[in-house]
Amino acid sequence: MEGNERMTIKAWAEEDRPREKLMNKGRRSLTNAELMSILLRSGSSMESAVDLAKKILNSVGNDLASLGNLSVHDLTKFRGMGEAKAISIIAALELGRRRRDLKEAKKDTISASNDVTALLRPFVADLQHEEFWVLYLNRANKILAMKNISSGGLSGTVVDSRIVFKIALEHLASSIILCHNHPSGSTKPSEADIRLTKQLSEAGKMLDIAVLDHIIITAKSFYSFADEGLL
Repeated sequence: MEGNERMTIKAWAEEDRPREKLMNKGRRSLTNAELMSILLRSGSSMESAVDLAKKILNSVGNDLASLGNLSVHDLTKFRGMGEAKAISIIAALELGRRRRDLKEAKKDTISASNDVTALLRPFVADLQHEEFWVLYLNRANKILAMKNISSGGLSGTVVDSRIVFKIALEHLASSIILCHNHPSGSTKPSEADIRLTKQLSEAGKMLDIAVLDHIIITAKSFYSFADEGLL
């Protein structure tokens, strides 16, 4: 090709066009870039929608979780990406996340720290601020409620023990599991995390509501106070 001339998707063989490929061969036959190009609809004057999708995916190491962290501002830095396209990508990824959340939420009994992590990671792992959540359980470790108690900044959030146990009493919970995320990616508990865990554990004893665990979640790992023998 010469100069700025490029081969558009319309010039491809019909079986290679993403939309036609999806119709004829099914959604699983498409690459991530091809699926993304369907949302983009068009590229720029210099590249096709598939090429643009590949460029964006390459910028995050082809990691869809990292793609989900990009903002409208981040996406519109790419040539050929306007706000409408960026919003379409973000909306599609959010739908996928919510679908995953609903699937995870179907598990209603907790038997290990892995269960808690699988349940809450979709809600907190991608956040750029800390959130503190509590699971409320009955004597059979069945989930009675799951509440976001507070949201904070990059390095902490304020937790009111009165709110934590007020909800526990309202649901007649026998035990609770504490959970919060670390946007930094480090699972190491801070001194404040340790103090809060001890404070809530002692308060729970007064009400005969056991604090079974406190789990710190990141995008790739987690830390369990119970597994580490701290509870």
